[in-house]
Amino acid sequence: MLFNSFEFLVFFPLVTIIFFLLPHRFRWFHLLAASCIFYMYFIPVYILILFLTIIIDYVAGILIEDASGSRRKLFLTMSIVANVGVLAVFKYYNFFIDNINELLHLTGADYNIPLWNLILPIGLSFHTFQAMSYTIEVYRGNQKAERHLGIYSLYVMFYPQLVAGPIERPQNVLHQFYEVQQVKYENVVRGLRLMLWGLVKKVVVADRLAQVTDPIFSHPHDYSGTTLAIGTIFFAFQIFCDFSGYSDIALGAARVMGFKLMTNFNKPYHSRSISEFWRRWHISLSTWFRDYLYISLGGNRISVPRTYFNMFFVFMVSGFWHGANWTFIMWGALHGFYLVFALLTKNMREKATQKAGITRIKWLNDTIDVVLTFILADLAWVFFRANNIHDAFYIIGKFSAIPGELLQTISTHKIGHLKLPGLYNMLIPGFLAIIFLEIAHIIHSKLNLEQTFEQRSVMFRWSMYFGGQALLFFFGIYEKHQFIYFQF
Repeated sequence: MLFNSFEFLVFFPLVTIIFFLLPHRFRWFHLLAASCIFYMYFIPVYILILFLTIIIDYVAGILIEDASGSRRKLFLTMSIVANVGVLAVFKYYNFFIDNINELLHLTGADYNIPLWNLILPIGLSFHTFQAMSYTIEVYRGNQKAERHLGIYSLYVMFYPQLVAGPIERPQNVLHQFYEVQQVKYENVVRGLRLMLWGLVKKVVVADRLAQVTDPIFSHPHDYSGTTLAIGTIFFAFQIFCDFSGYSDIALGAARVMGFKLMTNFNKPYHSRSISEFWRRWHISLSTWFRDYLYISLGGNRISVPRTYFNMFFVFMVSGFWHGANWTFIMWGALHGFYLVFALLTKNMREKATQKAGITRIKWLNDTIDVVLTFILADLAWVFFRANNIHDAFYIIGKFSAIPGELLQTISTHKIGHLKLPGLYNMLIPGFLAIIFLEIAHIIHSKLNLEQTFEQRSVMFRWSMYFGGQALLFFFGIYEKHQFIYFQF
C-alpha cells in the first residue's frame, strides 16, 4: 500500500483508532494483522516469504541465546545464510546468471543458463536487514531473544517501516510493543505534522521533479549537456524528497500511536564532506553497515591500507544492496573512492586552503565545502539513476559541453540548442520546489522548528496546517508514483 494513496488515507486512521480502542493485550495482534494487510496489498503470496524468514530468525534467536561456544556462531551463521539466500534468489540470481552468460558468450560458448521470471518482493532488503540485526544483537549479547512469536513478527513487519525502513535495531523497537501506549495530544499532533511534511516532500517536490528526470534519464541521448546537468540536480532532490518523505510519513504514523522510530535523514545536502553526508543520509543503513560489516572486518583498528580497503569494500557492498545492477555497484564504489581519497589527501587539502586564506573566512569555507560535497554526491547519483553504465558515462561525458552551450545561450539569447522537448514548462516549477525545500531546511538549521512552531499561536499553527494541505491540493502530483526505494 502506498502512503500517497487514497487506500492509505482510509487505512491509517482506521488502524490507529482501533489500536487505541483495543485493550493493550490485543494490540500487538491488531498491528500485526494490519501490517499483513498493508504488505499483501502489493503481491499477496510474497507474504509467505516474509513468514519463512520470520520463523527462521525467531528460532535462530532462541537457539543462539540458549547455546554456548561455537554453537552460537553456527546458529548465527545459519540464520545469516538463510536470509542472504532469500535475497540471492529473488534479487541477485538473474544478475549473476546474466553476467555468467555474457562470459560464456565471450568464450564462444553457444549456451544460455535460463533466467527465472521472479518479481522482487517489496522491501525485501529492508526487512531482511532488520531481521539480521536482531540475530546479530542476540549473538553479541545486546538483546535478549524474543520468546513471543507475535511480538517478534511485529518487529519485522511493523507496517510504517516495513517496506522502506528505517532499518530498526531490536533494542529500540521490541520493548515499545510491550509498553502501554496512551493517546497523547503531543504525539498525535507531532506525528500528523511529520506525515504532512513527508507528503509535501513526496507529492509536491519529488513527484514534480520526476516529471523532468524520468524523460531525461530514459532517453539521455535526446538532450544537451546542460539539460542533463539540470536533470541530475533535479534527481538529487527528487530521491531525497522521495525517500526522506517516506521516512517522515513512517515516523509520523508510528509516532501518532506512541512508537518512536529512529531518524533516517538530517539535511544531507548541507554536509561539508562525503563522510558527513553518510552520517546524514539513510542513517539506519549507513550505521547498519558500520556496526555489522565494517567493524566486523576490523574497522580502523587494523593497518591503514586494510582500513581503506574495508571502507571501499563496504561501500561497494552497500551499492550492491541497493540493486542488482553494475550502476549501483559503481555508485557505491564511487562513494568508497571519495572517502578513501579524502583521507589520503586530508593534510594536503588543509594546507592548500590555509595558504589560500579560505579558512579565515568561515562562511566561504563552509559554502565551498557544501557545494563541492553536493557536486560529488550528485555526480554519483548519475550512476544510481542511469539505466545502464553506458548511459551513465554518456551523461557525465556530455557535461563537458555545458560551457559552450551556456556561451551560445548568452550570445544568441536563445535556448533551442539546449534540447528541452516537452520539459520547458516543467523546469520553473521544479526549481521553485527545490528553493522552497531549501528555505525550509535553512530555517530548520537556524531554529528548533518543532519547539518554535509549538510556541506560536493556535491561529498561526492552523494556518500552516492549511497551507500544507493547500500545497498538496494545488501543487501535488497524484499519479500514484511508487516510492523509489520500494524497489530495494
